[in-house]
Amino acid sequence: MDATDVDWSMGSQASRLADWEAALAVGRRVAGPGVSVVAADRARMREDFAELVPRSEELIVEFTSLDPGGFRSRPWVMARSEWIRANLRGLQRMLEPLAGRILAKQPAGRGTIRRKAVGAQAGALLGYVSRRVLGQYDAFLPPDDEGLLYFVGPNVAETERRFGLPPRDFRLWIAIHEVTHRVQFGAAPWLRGHIRDQVDRYLGTISLDSKELTQQLRRAIDEARSGTALRGMGALTFLLNPEQREIVRHVQGVMSLLEGHASYVMNEVARDRVTDLARMRKALAERRRRASGVERSFQRAIGFDKKIEQYDAGERFVHAVAARAGMGGLNRVWLAPEALPTVEEIAEPDRWVSRVAGS
Repeated sequence: MDATDVDWSMGSQASRLADWEAALAVGRRVAGPGVSVVAADRARMREDFAELVPRSEELIVEFTSLDPGGFRSRPWVMARSEWIRANLRGLQRMLEPLAGRILAKQPAGRGTIRRKAVGAQAGALLGYVSRRVLGQYDAFLPPDDEGLLYFVGPNVAETERRFGLPPRDFRLWIAIHEVTHRVQFGAAPWLRGHIRDQVDRYLGTISLDSKELTQQLRRAIDEARSGTALRGMGALTFLLNPEQREIVRHVQGVMSLLEGHASYVMNEVARDRVTDLARMRKALAERRRRASGVERSFQRAIGFDKKIEQYDAGERFVHAVAARAGMGGLNRVWLAPEALPTVEEIAEPDRWVSRVAGS
């Protein structure tokens, strides 16, 4: 199915909140097609990932001793436009609870311009991200699609060409990272619901009252003037109320863990299985850093730089815990929500080991 052949209505409230067709159109313009990949190379990439993804799952299970659950990982090598479409679908599902609240307060017959503006903003953001993402595990797909992994073909090919990386080894390396995410959620069946609860809880705290929003903005200005420290949460979090900050900090800790654990497994499993791992790691780090001044400003505005810092901190946390408590101790993090590390514990792994792994 072509990326334009989509029925965005779905009978949902979110379809009335944003113009998702406009979002897709804007996203595709911002993304561009990426580097050209001839048909034979596209076919080879699909064959590689079809072989490397199941192999990665076997290697990860052997290394971590985690049970991935009943679903098997399987790849979808896609164009940037297909990645944007898939993520817009996910965003639409996620915004459904908030959309109902907004529409209940919106006068009839109004909102066409706002729908297009919301759609354009969402499309522009996803269009930008689609130029950078190599692979993705979407934890919130419908049950029939569980285990599906996205790989953005033009981005994978562009990275291989730019840095002269061996395609099979590079594809195995990034496949291990994405399959690790799927194994995480398979080993911790409660994790998907826990993250969704945090998102729903956050959306439930968003005020639609203009007076309350004004008070929140005034408080943010006062805190910024007083030099209130938000411990690395970023300037935009001045606009959050205390409950929202608590949720954001918790989710930051969870995402640091998930990405740090995936990076740790990715590199440990690949150590003796791919050639020139150090050069691939350097290439990926350089790819993250390569941006114009304008692009770096945009990255800071959307929190992209903070995201990278959190992932690096998460990998340091996992390394430290594995060294102190072994794989068995590290795996206790997947037992229950109470075992998840806080942001403070991510920075000080010994605190988590004492609280969870040492009990």
